[in-house]
Amino acid sequence: MAAEEVFWDAQTLALALQQATSCLDGLGATLHRCGSVDGRLRLAATGGLGSASREAWAELSSEQDVAPAWAVRRGAFVWMAGDSLGVGATGTAAVPLQGADGPMGALSVLTSGTAEPEDVRQSFLRAVAAWTVARLQSTSDIPPGHGRATGAEQTVRMSELTAALAEALTSRDVVEAVAMHILPPLGADGLGIDVLEANRLRLVGIVGHPPGFTRRLDDRPLSSHPVVADVLRTRTPAFIGSTREFQRRYPHMGDVAIASTKNAWAFLPLIASGRAMGCCVLSFGRPRSFSDEERTLLTALSGMVGQALDRARLYDLEHTRAQGLQRDLLPRELPCLPAVRASARYLPAGRGEQVGGDWYDVIQLSADRVAMVIGDVMGHGITEAATMGRLRTAVRTLADLELPPDELLSRLNDIVHELGEDYYATCLYSVFDPVSRILSLSLAGHPPPLIVHHDGTVHRPDLATDPPLGAADPPFALHELRLPQESLLVFCTDGLLEAATGDLDQGLDQLQQTLARSVARTSYFSTGDRDAATGRLDDLCDLVLSAVLPDREQTDDDAVLLIARTMPTAAGDVATYPLPDDPRAAAQAREHVRGQLAVWGLDDLVVTTELLVSELVGNVVRHARGPVRLRLLRSRSLICEVYDGSLATPRIRRAAYTDEGGRGLQLVAALSHRWGARHLSDGKCIWAEQHLPRAEEPAPVVLTEEARRPATART
Repeated sequence: MAAEEVFWDAQTLALALQQATSCLDGLGATLHRCGSVDGRLRLAATGGLGSASREAWAELSSEQDVAPAWAVRRGAFVWMAGDSLGVGATGTAAVPLQGADGPMGALSVLTSGTAEPEDVRQSFLRAVAAWTVARLQSTSDIPPGHGRATGAEQTVRMSELTAALAEALTSRDVVEAVAMHILPPLGADGLGIDVLEANRLRLVGIVGHPPGFTRRLDDRPLSSHPVVADVLRTRTPAFIGSTREFQRRYPHMGDVAIASTKNAWAFLPLIASGRAMGCCVLSFGRPRSFSDEERTLLTALSGMVGQALDRARLYDLEHTRAQGLQRDLLPRELPCLPAVRASARYLPAGRGEQVGGDWYDVIQLSADRVAMVIGDVMGHGITEAATMGRLRTAVRTLADLELPPDELLSRLNDIVHELGEDYYATCLYSVFDPVSRILSLSLAGHPPPLIVHHDGTVHRPDLATDPPLGAADPPFALHELRLPQESLLVFCTDGLLEAATGDLDQGLDQLQQTLARSVARTSYFSTGDRDAATGRLDDLCDLVLSAVLPDREQTDDDAVLLIARTMPTAAGDVATYPLPDDPRAAAQAREHVRGQLAVWGLDDLVVTTELLVSELVGNVVRHARGPVRLRLLRSRSLICEVYDGSLATPRIRRAAYTDEGGRGLQLVAALSHRWGARHLSDGKCIWAEQHLPRAEEPAPVVLTEEARRPATART
């Protein structure tokens, strides 16, 4: 029993509860121990909670729907909204105590903020949990923060912090390392790290202070904080043992000392490359003195922190530039089209490079057809992100040529080959035709899409996948799927599928099940209002991601999720007419136009549409061959299409003043909003679009600010 008592040292538990409560500005905290036999969670210590609350959480089943049990099951940070213990809390944050042989228990804080704690507070809570485990598993009987540190303990602290700072990549990592390896041993409960930029102090990280105080400290002139100014000018630490001493030495800073709710401070200059670059401030809830050993230790530690922070800020700068590049290369917003409404999420990797080559796009084609593309350049880093941008641009250029998916991937494969032998990418390119409801697609090493039907069932088509771009030997297979009247197409990259299971097929199975639950939960297809359902695509994306990637910070690969709702063209909005392959065709086409536009109530467009179809049909009769066909589509615009059996591409010629012809396509370009041609397996189609009269235009779909935002800023 004695060994057990040492293992769960009371002073360690008390300090852990104090640190955890302080870092989240909580109302109280609990620490549970996992039973070695039954796995039940038993309350080991509490702080700030009444007897009724302690009794409610005295013993928990590992399967209970409460934050401590969830943290142990998931092995990760958990936040659950609500006042589970009736103490006036807004939620409960919990982290597991991960030992060498599995979870030892859970550390929980009843939060008082208005939302889930931000990342830096979550990280500090994890740091407190890690320190607690380390202390509980050690055999040291020296209570942390009490008495003078021995030479051996100083060496251990220096060694631990040195190792943590050596692994720190970002400024946030440096803050976490200091919070974990300096605050608990000294009994400190507050930390702030500032950097000096253009004679102003900018806050890099802060823990253990209320949000209002945090806002007061950030981005202020150096002259407004004489303590830090003195420390940076003299490059000498300042140790202040009480609020009274603070007010005596710096009378103009008395209100800051009181607002901080602290009673002792250590101001440490951060020196790097021979310059004072910032200040690290440790604060304590109680007045205290600083021994010579502690002053020496903190002075030495501040030097290491300064060097690490200087290195981390260079990494932050480069990383910010890289992420900015990646955001600029991805779509800033997805188009809202008559046949497809889409929502997407891009999630950078939580660990490692955090910059990758995943991309997606939704591209408007002719005749309300829509191309949906998703791809993944293999590897991580700036080079892969730049390659992604080149390929996305190439796809958009090739899509404008109206190429079928198999031919487009063949040309894209040539581009990847030209980049070099070490470049590979997966890609899925698909085209949805709302008139026929056919989805044509080709796969280059990429997972196929999932199809969600109107009744909520999720279909996973069994499609053969060609090798990735750069390794493939064209031709690529062309697949055609006939979609139901309304459906959801779900595209994703392997970073999403392999995040939880590490296996692509298992990830597809999990995604399939998650989609079925999420669609049922949102009753997605229950409304006939297309615009209202489209607005819920964002919610559906978030539901799926929260289920598939509960702990995004632990992912090693970036991921993309693209969900598109397909909406076929109504039968009454399409009219097709066969035409003779002779000079009578133009007159018949004009007659069909007059009749159909009268039915649609578009009499204002009759004159220009007659001119358009006359020129298009006349070109076919003079320069192409039959069979000839006219198709009219009513959508957000009026689309006129003329089909023929020739593969010759029309082009605008420069006609001289004396030429009797050659101005037909110039007239088409002048009368239409846009026009073009696309090749088919048995000929081609020349098309032209006109804007509808304003009274006939459907009401525009207004996107929310969230939907308008780039997908790298919504994770």
